[in-house]
Amino acid sequence: MGEHTGTRELPLLPLRGLLVYPSMVLHLDVGREKSVKALERAMVDDNYILLSTQEEVQVEEPDVEQIYPVGTVARVKQMLKLPNGTIRVLVEGIQRARIEEFLQKDEYFYVSITYLQETSENQNEIEALVRTVLQHFEQYIKISKKVSPETLSSVSDIEEPGRMADVIASHLPLKMKDKQDVLEETDIYKRLEILLTILNNEREVLELERRIGQRVKKQMEKTQKEYYLREQMKAIQKELGDREGRGGEIEELRAQLNESDAPERIKTKLEKEIDRLEKMPATSAESSVVRTYIDTLLSLPWSVNTEDNLDIAHAEAILDEDHYGLEKPKERMLEYLAVKKLVSQIQGPILCLVGPPGVGKTSLAKSIARAMERQFVRISLGGVRDEAEIRGHRRTYVGAMPGRIIQGMRSAKTVNPVFLLDEIDKLASDFRGDPASALLEVLDPNQNDKFSDHYVEETYDLTNVIFITTANTLHTIPRPLLDRMETIEISGYTEVEKLKIMQGYLLPKNMETHGISKDKLKVSEEAMMKIVRQYTREAGVRNLNREAANLCRKAAKILVSGEKKRVVVTPKTLENLLGKPRFRYGLAEVEDQIGSVTGLAWTQVGGDTLSVEVSVYPGKGNFTLTGQLGDVMKESAQAAFSYIRSRATEWKIDQEFLEKHDIHIHAPEGAIPKDGPSAGITMATAILSALTNIAVRKEVGMTGEITLRGRVLPIGGLKEKVLSAHRAGLTTIIFPKDNEKDLEDIPDSVRDEMTFHAVEHMDEVIKYAFVTGKTEKKK
Repeated sequence: MGEHTGTRELPLLPLRGLLVYPSMVLHLDVGREKSVKALERAMVDDNYILLSTQEEVQVEEPDVEQIYPVGTVARVKQMLKLPNGTIRVLVEGIQRARIEEFLQKDEYFYVSITYLQETSENQNEIEALVRTVLQHFEQYIKISKKVSPETLSSVSDIEEPGRMADVIASHLPLKMKDKQDVLEETDIYKRLEILLTILNNEREVLELERRIGQRVKKQMEKTQKEYYLREQMKAIQKELGDREGRGGEIEELRAQLNESDAPERIKTKLEKEIDRLEKMPATSAESSVVRTYIDTLLSLPWSVNTEDNLDIAHAEAILDEDHYGLEKPKERMLEYLAVKKLVSQIQGPILCLVGPPGVGKTSLAKSIARAMERQFVRISLGGVRDEAEIRGHRRTYVGAMPGRIIQGMRSAKTVNPVFLLDEIDKLASDFRGDPASALLEVLDPNQNDKFSDHYVEETYDLTNVIFITTANTLHTIPRPLLDRMETIEISGYTEVEKLKIMQGYLLPKNMETHGISKDKLKVSEEAMMKIVRQYTREAGVRNLNREAANLCRKAAKILVSGEKKRVVVTPKTLENLLGKPRFRYGLAEVEDQIGSVTGLAWTQVGGDTLSVEVSVYPGKGNFTLTGQLGDVMKESAQAAFSYIRSRATEWKIDQEFLEKHDIHIHAPEGAIPKDGPSAGITMATAILSALTNIAVRKEVGMTGEITLRGRVLPIGGLKEKVLSAHRAGLTTIIFPKDNEKDLEDIPDSVRDEMTFHAVEHMDEVIKYAFVTGKTEKKK
């Protein structure tokens, strides 16, 4: 078919998203009114029409500027009206043409065109280019899969290079701009070059697409494979009854984490740990370590707290119901409740209850928790010598676990329990660290909002906890630790208090424990007092409780054997049940003694009486001390003896007599170690009594340290000492004047029965202690 030349006028059909090359045959659907009119005009003329593409697909009514100037003259071969109003036409591209002028654009486009001629000069180069293009097209077909392999053979058969370029371009899924470039290029060589560039780009893009596709496919296959295997594993575990196995365990932990009251930082940490656990093999050693750590943090209370009962009357009633006496600690807790009622946020107090065993320190802490309706946790610190017991071990150690504080909080399950640290005076320390120093952080209200446990690794808030510590003595508690606590001393009970405790608490409780009803066992008050006086001698009531239990057991045996239907205990029948009295009640000494004085001592288990005996016999002026006396007491004895020697003339004691006699000081109960700075005046009085041969009053007990000039120095533990003297039946107490303030602590019932002499000098001691009140010269 020969090429047209020159110019002519034709109707224009703008194409949307489509481009027709010369020698292409294809169907078009024409629906726009302008386009239909242009077609009709073409049919009226000679079936020729210009097909030119519009630049923007979306434009419904394209303007002159929006239509590419180069298009293809085509012949309409067939025309068919469809039911929906559109016209389907079969067109065949003939030749490239350029629009020179728009002659009409209202009803339809009518344009003046110039036919474009193809140029091909260097045939050899074109031939080489054609081969390269075909090779690239072949590779493109192999990669693409969008173009059928038959297309390659049909394209190879085309002899005209220009036409071949058009056909290849028509098969490629190109942008309209690229297709238009191929159409507009009349130089065949250049047109092949453009096509080669396009083919190269397309091939690279396809290669990239293929690689990405393969990668995605592999990933998909892997994911599907894992999913399939997991589902299989779940099914197998279900069949074996493995309760959903590891997956179920992880899900359960995540569910617990969602319900946990932990702060956000803890939740984030736990999420990471759970993710780590999920990735670990179930059999690995670290897996169990991580699992234990997660469980520990999940089981810790972070914000769950119990509502405090701040009713003071209710609290007071409970404290009185559980304990008789103990006014100071009770009052301190009621003060705390009162302040808590006025101020919502208050740091928990840190109390240290100090007193002998059996006075009710531990049970008082329980009562405080019951009165406030808080949880109660108790840990014993007796013998704890490893810092890790308090602060926990680092997680790297095998068998690592949190410290006792965190363990206590776990068992409390609330952030505001009453936390009892029992026996804080019995902490030890060795090469494993100092647990007392570790406790500084726990018991400091300014630090314990960020308590750091090595195992937990995150800070924990202890400010809402009421810490109560107990101790028998303050001497063994390190000063910095003691400084952080509020000390409340609980000294022993008086006889009257013990009687009340026996009546109201110990006996009823033991009768209930032993299954004895109130009408089956009757114990008279006199019998109870006899138990207190002659069967126990202690500061607390622990042994009294044992005697009450003993009495109940004996009564139970009598009742069960049918011997009696009701047991009545009187002072006379008491010996049959409890055996002979263990202690002698009454005066410490039956009669006034020479060279024997009753001193008052303070021990960790309360006060006690301490007899000091002095014997003088011919010798060489030696001075002997026996009875397991400690260094302090030995020095007190030396000071007492030196004082007496310095005043020998005044008391008419012959120096020659001292040089020819030995003095032996002995504290009975030689197996028991005795030490402390409060027996100075006792030993001085005993030595003087032995040297002057004057008896010391049997009802007198004394305590006080002596100086070389005879001054009497103050001592500690007066209340405990006076109570022990009262238990022993002493009625007169000689004590240092500086201790007068301590008399307030002594119960009225004891004060009323005893005579107190506050002394400043040894002369006064002699005045009150010696039977005659004056000394006589040694014969």
